[in-house]
Amino acid sequence: MGRSFMPKIRTERELKRIQLEGLQRTANHIYKNSEFYQKRFDEAGVKPKQMKSLKDISKLPLMTAQDLQEGYPFPLKSVPFEKIVRIHASSGTTGKRKILSYTQKDINDWANMFARCYEMAGLTTKDRVQIAVGYGVWTAGVGFQLGCERLGALAIPIGPGNIDMQCQFLEDFQSTVLCATASMALLMGEEIEKRGLKGRIGLKKVIMGSERSSEAMRMRMKDLLGVDDVFDITGLTELYGPGTGIDCIHHEGIHYWADYYILELLNPETLEPVQPGETGEMVVTTLRKEAAPLVRYRTRDLTRLIPKRCSCGSILPMHDRLLGRSDDMFIIRAVNIYPGQIDYILSNSKGAGSEYQIHLDRKEDGKDYMTVKVERAEGRNKEGDTILMNTIEEEIKKQILVSGKVEIVDYGSLPRSERKSKRVFDNRGI
Repeated sequence: MGRSFMPKIRTERELKRIQLEGLQRTANHIYKNSEFYQKRFDEAGVKPKQMKSLKDISKLPLMTAQDLQEGYPFPLKSVPFEKIVRIHASSGTTGKRKILSYTQKDINDWANMFARCYEMAGLTTKDRVQIAVGYGVWTAGVGFQLGCERLGALAIPIGPGNIDMQCQFLEDFQSTVLCATASMALLMGEEIEKRGLKGRIGLKKVIMGSERSSEAMRMRMKDLLGVDDVFDITGLTELYGPGTGIDCIHHEGIHYWADYYILELLNPETLEPVQPGETGEMVVTTLRKEAAPLVRYRTRDLTRLIPKRCSCGSILPMHDRLLGRSDDMFIIRAVNIYPGQIDYILSNSKGAGSEYQIHLDRKEDGKDYMTVKVERAEGRNKEGDTILMNTIEEEIKKQILVSGKVEIVDYGSLPRSERKSKRVFDNRGI
């Protein structure tokens, strides 16, 4: 194995010192070089010199995706144009796209972070990495490739879709790692089983990201693809791109790169910090970014911090897998529900498959109704449908405190996606 990309940090105190220095450096940099941040700091009555401890981060103003959209086409620009070497865009579907600028140092930092992800997942220069995520202006494909090449592994940059080529490459190149969205990895697994390729491919690991995935989905993926491990990688365009955290071989939580950014977890309604172990919205502040640094950026992603140290011994802290998004929440009969709550119930329901849809309707009586369509697990017959349906309905009522009708549908009948699967269909016209 060549160079290691893990930080040589021995204690939490040392990590906090690195974070404070990064916070002070970033605050000074953006106040001096960004009109947007200077205005925001002045409106909040705060100056960079007030960042004397990590707790002082709470004095800084929060920012949202709307700030990026309003600053289009070069939001948060904090360096001269001559230093910007690349832009990327988020895959948002409403309003103007969120565009992020990168200096060469930003690109190098991102490559190192991503290589660290691969290293934490146990990859070496001997691995062959089939990259089945989107290329282009999105951060996904180029990020996975950048990290792979920085680590020194072989990159096979195929992109999403094109199932015939994916299967051919898995067999011909004996790819050892597949990088994809959870939906795409599951689709590949089903296709490999259908084509009888399992014994002819050399996959050992799946690295997936971009969407929330259930435990049932991961177990199904492992079984279909015959891999030893499925890793969950995190990241978002605003924060470099994918590669800002990953779980290790112990799968006890996502290690996030706290030497590159500070993670706060806030209650999305009160914007106050949540207690350790409680679910909150991820709010990030970058510590090394030059072109478009983030200060207390509300990601809308929900998770919780894991207060214990991982069995692997890493000093790097952990958060849970993403539990959903604060803007994915839907309200039915005055109850706030996240798709992740339904996902969790289905993952623990024996006989339920990994694919599901939530349909919300408003009937003539003016009331809202929720129907959850759930695929039967592969190989199970219809005789057990009634028991499975009743069990899931009871669990929804018990855990979420709202009634929902459950429909069990045939395995393979819900649509598969090469990108992110749509889970919630709100037909209420509101």
